[in-house]
Amino acid sequence: MNGVPSFPTLPSKKSSSLSKQFLSLLAAFCFGTTLAAGLYPALAQQSSSSDQITLPSGSSAVLPVPQPQFRGAIGRKASESTPDFPKDVTAPKGAPNVLLIMTDDTGFGAASTFGGPIPTPTLDSLAKSGLKYNEFHTTALCSPTRAALLTGRNHQSVGMGNITEFATGYPGYTSIIPKSAGTVGNILVDNGYNTAWFGKHHLVPEWMQGPGGPFDQWAGGLGFEYFYGFLGGDTDQFHPALFENTTPVLPPFGDPNYILIRDLADRTINWIRTQHAAAPNKPFFLYFAPGNSHAPHQASKDWIAKFKGQFDKGWDKVREETLTRQISLGVVPVGTVLTPRPKEIPAWDSLGDDQKKVYARMMEVYAATVAQSDHEIGRVIDALEQAGQLGNTLIIYLEGDNGASAEGTMQGTTNEVSGQFAPESIEFLVSMMDQLGSDRTYNHYPIGWAHAMDAPFQWTKQVASHFGGTRNGLVISWRNRIKAGGELRSQFHHVIDVVPTVLEAAGIQAPLLLNGTPQKPLEGVSMVYTFDDAKAPTRHATQYFEMTANRAIYHDGWIASTTPARLPWETIGAAPDPDAYQWELYNLANDFSQANNIAKDNPEKLHDMQSRFLIEAVKYNVLPLDSSFADRMDPTIRPNLLRGQTDFTYYPGMIRIPEANSPDVHNKSFRIAADAEIPQGGANGVLATQGGRFGGWSLLIFDGKPMFAYAYTNQDGTKYPNQRADKTRIAGTEKLAPGNHTIVLDFKYDGGGLGKGGLATLTVDGKKVAESRIEHTSPVGKFSLDESFDVGQDTGTPVIDEYDAQMPFKFTGKLEKVEIKLGPDTLTPQQRGELEQLKRDFALAVQ
Repeated sequence: MNGVPSFPTLPSKKSSSLSKQFLSLLAAFCFGTTLAAGLYPALAQQSSSSDQITLPSGSSAVLPVPQPQFRGAIGRKASESTPDFPKDVTAPKGAPNVLLIMTDDTGFGAASTFGGPIPTPTLDSLAKSGLKYNEFHTTALCSPTRAALLTGRNHQSVGMGNITEFATGYPGYTSIIPKSAGTVGNILVDNGYNTAWFGKHHLVPEWMQGPGGPFDQWAGGLGFEYFYGFLGGDTDQFHPALFENTTPVLPPFGDPNYILIRDLADRTINWIRTQHAAAPNKPFFLYFAPGNSHAPHQASKDWIAKFKGQFDKGWDKVREETLTRQISLGVVPVGTVLTPRPKEIPAWDSLGDDQKKVYARMMEVYAATVAQSDHEIGRVIDALEQAGQLGNTLIIYLEGDNGASAEGTMQGTTNEVSGQFAPESIEFLVSMMDQLGSDRTYNHYPIGWAHAMDAPFQWTKQVASHFGGTRNGLVISWRNRIKAGGELRSQFHHVIDVVPTVLEAAGIQAPLLLNGTPQKPLEGVSMVYTFDDAKAPTRHATQYFEMTANRAIYHDGWIASTTPARLPWETIGAAPDPDAYQWELYNLANDFSQANNIAKDNPEKLHDMQSRFLIEAVKYNVLPLDSSFADRMDPTIRPNLLRGQTDFTYYPGMIRIPEANSPDVHNKSFRIAADAEIPQGGANGVLATQGGRFGGWSLLIFDGKPMFAYAYTNQDGTKYPNQRADKTRIAGTEKLAPGNHTIVLDFKYDGGGLGKGGLATLTVDGKKVAESRIEHTSPVGKFSLDESFDVGQDTGTPVIDEYDAQMPFKFTGKLEKVEIKLGPDTLTPQQRGELEQLKRDFALAVQ
């Protein structure tokens, strides 16, 4: 990470021994231990020295470790022979358990541990027994940070230059982690560890999320023996789209106390206890990644109630008070400047009474998500202590994968998808205040709160050029090893440094060959050197940052940053030319918050830093620089198993199929036909559905009668006052008689643009039973961010509330099949351009 390109050199005497070791291990990998022992006697001596495989320097340069030669004896009969079982690989003696925790969308100025207004007693407690890092950095966005965290390499270096939904096909932006960049899970599982992952994934490309795979980039392919969580960027906390390994799991419908964050903690605790009981001497690596502080901001009612009235003072005052606490705690230096609020964000005092009331409530809900997450993490840590495992567990608790999210619009929203194309009135938001944080909203807070949660820095999530997007609080605790409890560490570090830290702590080297593929070197540096020395100079001398052309370069205490050419919450207009971005320069030795731009006074220094950025950009696959949103959002630029297909056939039990892998009914005519047998006494249930409460459709039998329901947004004016009539129900008046029936919904799209209406006709056995117009349809290519296409039941939220209490509303008759036929795409080039603009808006919600 020194920012200077290096060239291959001839091996020195010192490296020749490593080369011999590597050759011997490579021979064992390729030819088997017995043959390799003949080629390399040293390997035979190693293999016969003990009953266990002894790994050089605590681990092997080749993984999996080659199976040792048979050391028994084989005679003509078993009575004349001696058996010898292959021995398992064991972790180095004293290797710790590792608990890696990373929360979601939580800025540096949110948690109390770093001066924020939200109490995080678990993080506080770990900081008292461990170390608090105030100069730790992420990539500014979700998938890129997660890829860098697990691989120990920069995000573009492993193909994750943006979220998986924005892959463009250049080497740094494929969203495909190369086999040459094995994860910490791959390494540890082959070095005698058990591995598990709970919570958010968001590293599986969209076209790989369906039941057809491939599963290389699911948790199992990344080295995790067990996974329980969700694949996408976010999920409904009350109706999560869960998988156990690769199998869909339905949440417990009807349980009023269910919420995902508690479920994750319960299952994590059970896994820890089971693993320890089954293999008490085997260390584990556990990755806990809750997603509840990412939109939708949903929390238990009792947690929301704890924050009533605490944010009535507004985002400007909260930001000021946060800096005061940060200085008092010492997590920022005395004299740190509070960077100004962007003029586009309104001053709190300029807002109306209804705005203040709603916006304060939205922040109360967000605070509840962060606090409840910290509480559940505390339960996991308590379980470790009760089992006597806490002392030898290295806990790495990263509060946030990027800065706070400014993707909730200026006024916040109850529906982060439709809120991008169907704005909500302040009157509607006021009417929904008591529902915020519940399963009736998919809510997000206003941009002003995101800015406050990133205090004292500029900007927010997405903006990789400034610390508001990339600076996150980190705590490391390891009671058996770290004795400097409660101390602060201010060495500059980055998320790519976590894997090297774990490997050094465990006494394991990064492999040169993993599953037959030569490995890229790790690009981060271990932080173990900081455990005992607060004043040790940082070993991470240079680090680039880049996200959608917002970029920066850190080197030896200086940082050069581009000025965002487009605000992170704006999507209108052409993508700015990356060369048109202005550059800023900061001396971090006396400017902790990037408040004093000294670029004009130091042109030579700025030029040097710009050159260093280009060197790093070439080295780590950052090029080509791309500031676009819409082009990245276009699914046609990525692989798709269904591209060009217009006719589909599905059968019962096909559930949790992602929207990207199912029929796209947007902006076109379509036909849905279900063949079903109705038993004596009638039947009810969902025949097929896509999306849910916040946008989607469902073909169902309700009260014995055929029905088609369409949700443009979550507003349902036919049932609730102060709401638009955005949900349409088309139902027959007579119950279906026993026997076989074909239920068909034909939708004839009006055309003439995006999101237009059309005529929906419901027929049974060719006879029209109901007909109605649907005045507005969803204009973008997805109804939701986390719901799916299901046949024979509804695994997410109901499209309409009539069957909410009966979820998953599995069809009680016999469903033979469902056929879907899509009409032609009739959009003109101009209308397609409008669609791309809408995708820009939608892109904000996806992240």
